[in-house]
Amino acid sequence: QVVESGGGLVQDGGSLRLSCAASGFLLGYVHIGWFRQAPGKEREGVSCIQTSGGITSTNYADSVKGRFTISRDNAKNLVYLQMNRLKPEDTAVYYCAAATFTTAQAMCDMKLFRYDYWGQGTQVTVSS
Repeated sequence: QVVESGGGLVQDGGSLRLSCAASGFLLGYVHIGWFRQAPGKEREGVSCIQTSGGITSTNYADSVKGRFTISRDNAKNLVYLQMNRLKPEDTAVYYCAAATFTTAQAMCDMKLFRYDYWGQGTQVTVSS
């Protein structure tokens, strides 16, 4: 099960933090990804995180590097997406998703087709 929260309306340059509760993945290696879909556009990867062998790796789309930060709280089974210096072009429905792998991966994967478990999405609107 994957459930997002934390979307809302914010002004240009503002910040929001999205949360993703992912549970029920008992087997394999799990990657958690954030994706977004703006009206009339295809869904795109924003960021992802995975932990393998005690090492956590993250990845970001070029458009959000330096502004967004993904992190996780293992004790709470939560993954966060801290979004700073938001721009109107960040306006979209943001989705959290989970992908499971049978082997460890060096880096987390942001390819949409890898992700089988999706949340319902949360709207982020950045006003200019």
